[in-house]
Amino acid sequence: MAATAVEPAPVEVPGLPDYVLDPNATLKDATATWRHGRAPDYSQTRKVYEETKTKSHEAASLPNLVENLVKNWEVEASFKSDISDWRTIDRPNYTFSINGGPPQSAEHMLKVGTYNAIISPNDFYSPENSDFSSSHKTFKRMMPTFAWEVLDVYSGPPVVAFKWRHWGTMKNDYVGLNDKGEKVTAKAHGGLIEIYGISVAKVDDKLRIQSVETWFDPMEMFRQIAPNGIVNRTPHIPVTGEDLTSQLFGDEGEDVAHGLEHSHLSATDGACPFVGKQ
Repeated sequence: MAATAVEPAPVEVPGLPDYVLDPNATLKDATATWRHGRAPDYSQTRKVYEETKTKSHEAASLPNLVENLVKNWEVEASFKSDISDWRTIDRPNYTFSINGGPPQSAEHMLKVGTYNAIISPNDFYSPENSDFSSSHKTFKRMMPTFAWEVLDVYSGPPVVAFKWRHWGTMKNDYVGLNDKGEKVTAKAHGGLIEIYGISVAKVDDKLRIQSVETWFDPMEMFRQIAPNGIVNRTPHIPVTGEDLTSQLFGDEGEDVAHGLEHSHLSATDGACPFVGKQ
């Protein structure tokens, strides 16, 4: 565990882009088109990361560079609504795939959201029965912070293989729609939820991501959401003319539907780089 919650100042290394040196580099892109009209606030997630991370990588070391790159990529994938503003990817060549599945484009991820692009339909959640806003509300409401760290890096550029950890605290109830169209609710237990995975990224000479292949157990998070197997499943009847987020969360969902999220709910590393998230 880190001894302090203070985030260290980014270092400057000639020849390296800011998005591999500073985990918050892309948050400073003032001219970018942000999904909710402004850059999100990641201060709480960064604080949790500093307090509860299991690794402390030396500034500008390979694990630190990889960690910063992925964190900035997650910011862009989750909150920059114009792909031309994404600085962390080589757009013409960029693809993303999960567990050996078909490669996905940046355009697909931008349309459906990071969670829906990554999670397969299951008894807890289904991207086919969710949209961008409802998916982010489901997971960010449950875990207001979802920190992410690199554990080990096995190879350097241009092919970077690394192991990672994604973790947070289940502070609010889980609410989502599953593969049967049922509304699934699991009571918050206030405990830790953490998942692990392996990723292999190809980068260009500017350290922009060209492709990412990720392997992890997609059910690991859901098993931890309801460790005692106590889950409430009820039929969901869609309401014509009402957005899905409001149907699931009532007045609480209207903030997301209209882009007025509280800053701490709009900023988890985990809008999720790899799960749903980072």
